[in-house]
Amino acid sequence: MSVILSATKWSEESPANFTFYQYSKVKFKKFKIKYMIARLSLIQLLLFCSIFFISIPALPQGSNWTQFRGSSGTGQAESENIPVKWDESAIKWKREIHDKGHSSPVVFGSQIWITTARDDGKELYAICIDFKTGKLVYDIKVFTPEESEEKHELNTYATPTPCIEKGYVYVNYGNAGTACINTVNGSVVWKNSDYKCKFVQGAASSPVLYKNLVILHYEGVDVRFLVALDKATGKLVWKSDRPEEPYKPLPDIGKKAYTTPLVLNIRGRDLLISNGSAVCIAYDPLTGKEIWRVVDGAESTVSMPITENGIVYWYTGFMVADDGSKYTDLLAVNPDGQGDITSSNILWRKKDDLAQNQMLTPVIKNGLIYTVNTRNFMLCIDARTGNDIWSKHVTSSFNASPLFINGNIWFFSVKGEVLVLKAGRQYEVVAQNKMDSGIWATPAVVRNSMILRTQNFLYRIGGE
Repeated sequence: MSVILSATKWSEESPANFTFYQYSKVKFKKFKIKYMIARLSLIQLLLFCSIFFISIPALPQGSNWTQFRGSSGTGQAESENIPVKWDESAIKWKREIHDKGHSSPVVFGSQIWITTARDDGKELYAICIDFKTGKLVYDIKVFTPEESEEKHELNTYATPTPCIEKGYVYVNYGNAGTACINTVNGSVVWKNSDYKCKFVQGAASSPVLYKNLVILHYEGVDVRFLVALDKATGKLVWKSDRPEEPYKPLPDIGKKAYTTPLVLNIRGRDLLISNGSAVCIAYDPLTGKEIWRVVDGAESTVSMPITENGIVYWYTGFMVADDGSKYTDLLAVNPDGQGDITSSNILWRKKDDLAQNQMLTPVIKNGLIYTVNTRNFMLCIDARTGNDIWSKHVTSSFNASPLFINGNIWFFSVKGEVLVLKAGRQYEVVAQNKMDSGIWATPAVVRNSMILRTQNFLYRIGGE
């Protein structure tokens, strides 16, 4: 694994690590400060100054978990007190879920919602479970497609995670469509099946809510676009096609992507960051207008962008070297820009030649990125430099995204293993637990409870 630093390289000695206030406190001679600033390139100075105008609100998860990786999209639950060692007393209830699905649970009030589907994709369901008791509230057959799209053997027909708000839950099943369900009475408010692409391996991108919109990412081998639907009616508000030029060098099979967008605020303006197989684009979420792009030229991207301290990080899909070997890149990008910022705003680029793709979305906390690559190396990465802090080979694959919960990092394996590590610069195991079957869905964490989905059951662990 290697890290390539751009012209905006960060180092312990770089002035980019200090604020202007700190400069005034450092007891250097005036000529020394001028000398250090003179060493910076114009690009460095522009990026350094722009970071102070980036405001990424740390939205609290609160008492609800409303979308993939939580209400803030960060995969963090700061103050939740989840038991780290699980026995019968820790498990409050266990509910069997019929058929198959990799969608993660979302929680609002007394309700938990997930999706599931028949293995042939001919019946697609939305299920509601009571948070306190685990009893079934609704089991709704939402779509019954006459024909099923093809999918990868590891995927399901119910992989996109729902998003939820007071009174309504929004479910997506790829080409089968999107629906809004009234959570008070279980009625289907609207359905929209107008938007399709050739995913080839099935759908996986999750919808996100923004003001009055449900935003969806469709990226296939044939067409690639984002759509925003009116939450109340399901009608189209805007549609933004991905640019064709960055995709031309890719083979058709590599032009697909399965990522979920991220919303963040830059200089008081919201951006929708949507990574893809060839290009990551920031859009105006109200209009779908492109603000900036970074062309990274990879194939079949899966992982969602993450952010901390005004910087955005994302994985490419797998890249192919001249010798035919495959690898992925992790990029750190200053998101304050316009147009094509590929050559100006990439802070560092980390090559991972031990991974062919990145399945899970990492979690970042206090300048540390925690992840597992597809060769089963668990990594802690310095978010400032891209250097590995520690690396540990594990025996399982981890496709569910890790979570930060009250000082610990939680990982969930496809073998049903739950590994709890102490967050920090040392690899320190806090606890290990084993569930009934594999875990593909990222858990929800609210009210001192973890809502965890295995291949067979939904669990509530911890809480009163």
